[in-house]
Amino acid sequence: MTGPVIMLAAVEPSADAIGAELLKELKAKVPDATFVGCGGPKMAAEGFDGAFDISAFAVMGFTDVARVLPAAWARSRDLARICAEQSVDVAVFIDGWSFSRLAAKRIRKRAPATKIVKYAAPQVWASRPQRTEFVRHNFDAVLTLLPFEPPYFEEVGVPATFVGNPNFEQVAKTPRSGPAFRARHNLGAAPLLMVLPGSRKTEVSRLLPSFGDTVTNVSRQINGLKVVIAAAPGMEPLLDQELAAWPIQPLVIPSSERFDAFDAADVALAASGTVTTELAMTATPMIVAYRVDALTAYWARKVLVTPFVSIINVAANEMVIPERIQEDCTPEQLTADIVRLFTDEEARRRQLSTFRRVLPELIGAGQSSHRAASEIVRLLQGEDRVDLDSRA
Repeated sequence: MTGPVIMLAAVEPSADAIGAELLKELKAKVPDATFVGCGGPKMAAEGFDGAFDISAFAVMGFTDVARVLPAAWARSRDLARICAEQSVDVAVFIDGWSFSRLAAKRIRKRAPATKIVKYAAPQVWASRPQRTEFVRHNFDAVLTLLPFEPPYFEEVGVPATFVGNPNFEQVAKTPRSGPAFRARHNLGAAPLLMVLPGSRKTEVSRLLPSFGDTVTNVSRQINGLKVVIAAAPGMEPLLDQELAAWPIQPLVIPSSERFDAFDAADVALAASGTVTTELAMTATPMIVAYRVDALTAYWARKVLVTPFVSIINVAANEMVIPERIQEDCTPEQLTADIVRLFTDEEARRRQLSTFRRVLPELIGAGQSSHRAASEIVRLLQGEDRVDLDSRA
């Protein structure tokens, strides 16, 4: 008898990282399984042979999504066809809500015997809570990254389990040394600003001009300022182009060196995203900034049901980390925020105290990939869900 066929689908860099860890766990638990679907370089490094290149799907906002929609439709059809032709037992969609919903709906119609799992839930606590109804009709189970998410889905009858975020766990166990980073790059004891403009081309293009003006302004107020930028994979050419116009040339480092840099930095200016929680885990005070196209901004104001964009602020239920979004994302405002974090010890202490308070619950009990794989195997075997927290 042949083993089960498991589909993994990840179309964003953060999902690729989660998928790689999940793949390792599933291979250990189900050694005779066949894996199909789509993923990025980290999943490929674990031996995953994706059906197509996912790089085009790392976009944000209405206009960017519209540009890749034809490809998304085509690729969702490809996944549904694979499910039908290869009798996929379980399809696991990791993050990437827009693509996941397209593919899940097609799979539900074309391969109704395939069980469908959403790993990394749509953030219904932030916007469009009615999405739980779509999940109810098109997914068999939800595995959440955040501890407060399961009740939103359980209320409509969808089995949901908090498993944790393997990316956060990886940060927690990654060795890092700020002093070694400073010594390696001859930074001495200089005040150090970490700049993180995002992992998508559209994010970097929209944010770097304002970030450049901000860095110039801050350097006039903070003597001896040094600036470091971590380049997300594939962003180096765009960074080289954008940074050429900066009057102060920052130190550009690969993403693999970022945790040492976080540990060394005094303050960070970061695009909204997973990296803000990573910064909190390295006890780096920060400012969060973001810009989208005008149409997406208009839509977001209509659908958002939370006043915060960073998970730390959501968990704390207060604006501990300044969030400068859209028209508030100006060099003048960002400069004032950054200078304050360099010079106001109480502002720094407030952030660091909040990080210590909310992070333990956000990170969870650990072994998130193991927990996620256990739930998927249980679904494969037709077993009832168990309370993983009681077994942690």
